[in-house]
Amino acid sequence: MKKEMKVGIGFATGRKQFKQVLKTYIYNWRESELTSSDKVSLNLFVAYDLNYHNTKPSDYTNINSELLELVDGICLIGNEKMQAEISGLIEQGIINERQAKLVFGRGYAGKRNIIQYMALKEGIDYLMFLDDDEYPLAVTNSETAVWGGQQGLRTHLTYIQHADMTNGHHCGYISPIPYLEYNDILQESDFQTFIQAISNDIVNWDTIKSVMANGGVTYADTRVLVNREVEEVEEVNHSKFISGSNLCINLTDPNRVNAFYNPPNARGEDTFLATCLHDRKVLRVPSYTFHDGFSMYKNLLDGVLPTKLDNIKADCEEVIQRFYKACIGWIRYKPLWLYITDRKKYEERIQEMREQLAATLPKICEYFGRNDFMKIAAELENYHHNVKKHYNNFIETQQAWENICNAFSSEVPQQLLKIETGA
Repeated sequence: MKKEMKVGIGFATGRKQFKQVLKTYIYNWRESELTSSDKVSLNLFVAYDLNYHNTKPSDYTNINSELLELVDGICLIGNEKMQAEISGLIEQGIINERQAKLVFGRGYAGKRNIIQYMALKEGIDYLMFLDDDEYPLAVTNSETAVWGGQQGLRTHLTYIQHADMTNGHHCGYISPIPYLEYNDILQESDFQTFIQAISNDIVNWDTIKSVMANGGVTYADTRVLVNREVEEVEEVNHSKFISGSNLCINLTDPNRVNAFYNPPNARGEDTFLATCLHDRKVLRVPSYTFHDGFSMYKNLLDGVLPTKLDNIKADCEEVIQRFYKACIGWIRYKPLWLYITDRKKYEERIQEMREQLAATLPKICEYFGRNDFMKIAAELENYHHNVKKHYNNFIETQQAWENICNAFSSEVPQQLLKIETGA
């Protein structure tokens, strides 16, 4: 029997714990009565990267058959399958090789785009993106940590039919910025200046300061959980802020679907997508995921609910390294973000960033005991130098994606491809 609604769930992953996270979500959908629904068809799309954490195909493809029986289809996308799909698009003259590299290149943007493409090809109506380090839980701050299960997919499906996108909330260790104890080397004003230099307008100092005061933890807002309010995301500085996970996209009209993009070796694919949503309806829906950003709470997947969440202190190499990588990632995409959102003041903003970094990077290096933080200044100059090139690539990516979507729109609706299992 054909089901009324075809739903895709997309994972762009590279972690060995993926299968455990997937199991948790599938059981969550069963508890939400979605796996037994006569109206909803659940289809998995998994684009995996073997190089991210040195994994092997079986870390993603060897999924328990009992779990697979609870979903209607699965499409596993390794490099070989991705290249085959790209070759097909090129042969049909829909895009050329350069455009293929832009749309489906390395990084999270390329992985998310191939998932979107395969979902469109399969005739999926609504596609929800989930991350492999986020769990269907909310934690609130009381005398002890109070946990609650979240029916995320069901919540999104309630609202996505009347929007272009729905985006949920996040709690847990969202920020890669650890808790800091200021001293004579690094004072709060120094760190504030540094964060303002590398972050975007949405990641503001007041928010970060509040999270740091909680030891690096973002707690769920009980008002969201109790009142279950939905709000439309307003456009601020040419962007409608979204996150790349706990995000559902309406695919019923391919011409209203946009491509993800990030500059080479940078992140920000959700940030740049946010700048394309001027005439799109985006809703913030009352559904949380818990972000295990430092991989400290994998036991949550086994039902272990801690009564207290630990502070993330900058006292170990792993925490400092994650913060360093985040800083590099932020600085690499900020020039393009400024170029898109504040073109008139672009040069002025870049000069301000230079001055802020010059004043604070030596202190950051001394505080963390790592001179490689100085590379942040060099990365700024590199990505500033290439900002027009990256902007042109961003525009060309959207144009190439439009060609792909036009091809879907012009076809007679039909089952284009039976979902395949395999790399």
